[in-house]
Amino acid sequence: MPYPHLLAPLTLGPITLRNRSLMGSMHTGLEETGDWARVAAFYAARARGGAGLIVTGGMAPNREGGVFPGAAGLFTDQDIANHRRVTDAVHAEDGRIVMQILHAGRYAYSPDCVAPSALKSPISPFPPRELAEEGIEKQIADIATAAARAIQAGYDGVEVMGSEGYFLNQFLVTRTNRRTDRWGGTYENRMRLPVEVVKHTRAALGPDAILIFRLSLIDLVPEGSTWDEVLQLARAVEAAGASLLNTGIGWHEARIPTIATSVPRAAFAHLTAKLRPEVGIPVITSNRINTPDLAERLLAEGMADMVSMARPWLADPDFITKAAAVRAQDIAPCIACNQACLDHTFSGKLATCLVNPQACHETELTYPPTPTPKRIAVVGAGPAGMMAAIIAARRGHQVTLFEASPRPGGQLHLAASIPGKEEFRGLIDWFTTQLDHPGITLHLGTKATEDTLGRFDEVILATGATPRDPGIPIDPGAPVLSYLDVLQGAPVGPRVALLGAGGIGFDVAEFLVHSGNSPTEHPDLWRREWGVSAPWLSRGGLAEPQPEPPARQVWLLQRKPEKPGRALGRTTGWIHRATLAAKGVRMEGGIAYDRITSDGLILRRGSGAPELLPVDTVVLCTGQEPTRDLSTRLDAAGIAHHRIGGADVAAELDAKRAIDQAARLAARL
Repeated sequence: MPYPHLLAPLTLGPITLRNRSLMGSMHTGLEETGDWARVAAFYAARARGGAGLIVTGGMAPNREGGVFPGAAGLFTDQDIANHRRVTDAVHAEDGRIVMQILHAGRYAYSPDCVAPSALKSPISPFPPRELAEEGIEKQIADIATAAARAIQAGYDGVEVMGSEGYFLNQFLVTRTNRRTDRWGGTYENRMRLPVEVVKHTRAALGPDAILIFRLSLIDLVPEGSTWDEVLQLARAVEAAGASLLNTGIGWHEARIPTIATSVPRAAFAHLTAKLRPEVGIPVITSNRINTPDLAERLLAEGMADMVSMARPWLADPDFITKAAAVRAQDIAPCIACNQACLDHTFSGKLATCLVNPQACHETELTYPPTPTPKRIAVVGAGPAGMMAAIIAARRGHQVTLFEASPRPGGQLHLAASIPGKEEFRGLIDWFTTQLDHPGITLHLGTKATEDTLGRFDEVILATGATPRDPGIPIDPGAPVLSYLDVLQGAPVGPRVALLGAGGIGFDVAEFLVHSGNSPTEHPDLWRREWGVSAPWLSRGGLAEPQPEPPARQVWLLQRKPEKPGRALGRTTGWIHRATLAAKGVRMEGGIAYDRITSDGLILRRGSGAPELLPVDTVVLCTGQEPTRDLSTRLDAAGIAHHRIGGADVAAELDAKRAIDQAARLAARL
């Protein structure tokens, strides 16, 4: 059997899970749409795809505990009936599902938020109200009531969220708990709330239901828990009735990334391995685990009893069924980009997936077999062109894909060359594998012409974008390169000015300041650069960051008079800014570019006088323009066609928009 440890069953009392995979909790926003057929379809697809156990997004136990006003929960009989549609759909697919109970505490984006002490979170504008004794007792009762309602709704149990800096975690550390009553002071008092919550939750669930407690193994904030305190809580939670311990990593306000693509795979699994022999119930490892091979290795080495993967189930709902069928190469990979999942969530949008636009759109974006197969030409094998070809071929069309270069992938290859974005290699491999389809004929090193394309029923242009000329005066012989030149290997001097501080500028800066090993592929180097220690060596797992010296001196400049990087991803922009700051990159806005000379860049800061920035190389990261030469010729020849991806809109290198646009076009042809 492939993956014998991952596919082995796990028995929890009277419930036997069919394998050791856990679909971790994700807040998608689906429940808040009120379309429960859509919610049920989302979870049923993952159950059908083999998930051993599914955990829902966090459900509020009461109004003050919701992550935002109107957050979903089980407050009424109608809520219970709605959730019953979800559990019935999952059970019909032979799946198991538990509901996460999430009390946000001071993280709640609401003026009604509550906490152990009246200390405002750095990630919310609302100061919390300090709970009195009766207020704490109410929170315990409300969480237990939510658990009882979950059983009424057909869930197989609940997960109690006790990590990531949420309400229960806030009671555990003096950073957020300054109380002097029986809920504060000594650690025995500070851990009283989570232990009481587990006791009351177990009583509400009954003896047979699953009760997962998500435990923070490393807080990554000052005044965080010590390892001895983590173990003390783990044992107390086990004694109070937990069935499983899930791994929580870091607080949301931590200065250290924990799930972004630049974090090494399984970077924190060693913590679960350290916990496992200290307790008598199964433990679940998590964070940046995205392949069945990695999951199998962690289980085989005894580092955990189950493996939690959340976003990989967005990328591919058939993760386990493909692994079991020895088709791991067909699993659409989670690249941990955050662009369509967490960035959407924190922007109030419905979550989905860059790699899989159907995620959370299962009832609205479908790929049915076509009743009228067509001959379709796709020009350009970048992300948009490849996705269009793949979906069209799956639907039964005959697709011819033309690519002028000798390999498919387009500008995904540029992304994969950036330190911290190595996951894009797996996406290129997956796309390449999917192109090996009987309905796709791939012509590499071939330029399509209007004569070639005139014989097809449909023509899709995915010809991408080219670097934009910003119109800056350049002296003859001045050392100027485009971002494309740099990422394709052109030599660059020791002092560099990057013009343009959008996503491309930040990526090129990362490329230029690194040398040698990428920290993303070397966990010890990554921990040293970010200042991550073992929590048994330092409280909260924090150490002094020790970044490697930069390979070059870099200035990252932009014309807009604002902080560079403001338009980067909602949940990853701060990581890019922190990484470059640690490498000494000078980031400045409000810069006017007068001229590029052999001595460097002549610029003006605001209304100041011209000055010379003496650099060896100037790199233009000043945007892109759609590549539309072929489109213009097709228009002249009267050949109808569709434009997608960069050929349509050349805004940054937006693979998310390109792939979504391609899938939706191919779905309706």
